[in-house]
Amino acid sequence: MALFPREQDQYDAEFAGGTDVATRALSAISFETSFVEGVYGKLASVYDLFFGLPLHHGRAAAIRRMAIDPKHQILEVGVGTGMSLPLYPRRCSVTAIDLSDSMLERARARVLRYDLRNVRLLQMDATELTFPDDSFDIVYAPYFISCVPDPIAVTRELRRVCRPGGRIVFLNHFLSDGPILSRFERAIAPLTVHLGFKSDFDLPAFLAQTGLRAESIERVNVPRIWSLLTCRNGQ
Repeated sequence: MALFPREQDQYDAEFAGGTDVATRALSAISFETSFVEGVYGKLASVYDLFFGLPLHHGRAAAIRRMAIDPKHQILEVGVGTGMSLPLYPRRCSVTAIDLSDSMLERARARVLRYDLRNVRLLQMDATELTFPDDSFDIVYAPYFISCVPDPIAVTRELRRVCRPGGRIVFLNHFLSDGPILSRFERAIAPLTVHLGFKSDFDLPAFLAQTGLRAESIERVNVPRIWSLLTCRNGQ
């Protein structure tokens, strides 16, 4: 199901009950960057097996939704093993970053295997992007924002390097608005963090605290517990 342009306060009221979205924690789980590096270092060799086909629909839907123009400059943050890279149109320019060298090693192999000459891979911390302001037309973070220690700081950087009016696209699992499923997601959050995401990541609080406005939200994958969130930078 897709949600398209609507008032932000209406969205918050429906999904958060109009409560303390501006101050509450995005997740009950916290960790350091070294923990994330360790998790993805261990997952790298099996990542494609467990997170490839089951999450492919979301990746394909995200790139379709972007409506990429050949002139677009695209930044993919948290590229992992590079499963999204062959899906991009060959005529656009893609810069893809990740913190994990183990993940990037597999992404480099995929770039070579598919002869992706439009892709540049870099090792980089998303909280300290080295790109100039307004460098990209589209910034895309697939299965990433809930597995970083400081999502607010990362999003601040994503907004900085995305041109005004450009799109910031998140593909992620967010805490359900249903009372039963959300209770379950909170309970398993200490386990899911070892799989590289927080199952209790709070979307209304994330939007409120980053200043982003949801242009569209679409449920993807099966089961549809993952969301494709598109925001327009500066709007």
